Amino acid sequence: MLLAINSNNTNIKFALYDGETQRGHWRIATDPKRTADEYAVWISQLLALENFTRADVTAAIIASVVPNTTQDLETLCRTFFKIEPMTFGRSEMKHGAVAKVDRPEEVGADRLINALAAHIVYGGPCIVVDLGTATTFDVVDEDGAYCGGSIAPGVRLSVDALRAAAALLPRVAIEPPERVIGRSTIECLKSGTYWGYVSLMEGLVARIKKEYGAPEMKVIATGGLAPLFDGATDCFDAVDMDLTMRGLVSIARLNDQA
Repeated sequence: MLLAINSNNTNIKFALYDGETQRGHWRIATDPKRTADEYAVWISQLLALENFTRADVTAAIIASVVPNTTQDLETLCRTFFKIEPMTFGRSEMKHGAVAKVDRPEEVGADRLINALAAHIVYGGPCIVVDLGTATTFDVVDEDGAYCGGSIAPGVRLSVDALRAAAALLPRVAIEPPERVIGRSTIECLKSGTYWGYVSLMEGLVARIKKEYGAPEMKVIATGGLAPLFDGATDCFDAVDMDLTMRGLVSIARLNDQA
């Protein structure tokens, strides 16, 4: 079975695949100080809870936008799973992802993989809205190439920044408020945070569609915070929490590893 690993700024996600079927998925907070030994203890226990062992893992693929975690994740695969992992971006890997931008080398692995997966699953052109540490909007053309997009601060990052800069403002949960017009400081913060981000997403999606010239573009939401906004706006055609992992599985298959 294939172990797919996606290391982002907030979390590292692991998923176990038997062909196209996901057999388990887990996440751990990203910490560049965490060692391969620590990953091994953690993932071994979680595999056991699902009645799997390390011997069941026969291939691994890694995507990372946190360079300080990559080496330990590769060591995890080599030392504890006894397999040589595929790491996205290595010259020997076939992936089919294309970046039609001014500086392709600056595009994060997750954005390229999301573009690839979105085109495979949903077709193109389309927009991928990834709600994580940052809120990113990625444009995918008819051929599946990444064509650029927008990056906004993530909703949690914005809340934390506001709380740090305004001593009298309380910390609030990111959740749909009962009304837009708040009647207390907490209600006002909840409204501005939640509906402000809904409006940001709707506004940027509309502008991207207009500039690209394709109002029929599908919009796919993904990322850890995507479920919070599912149903709050009609600008999403799908919410796909496994989009990046689908892309990694497709790349592994292209390299005869899945």
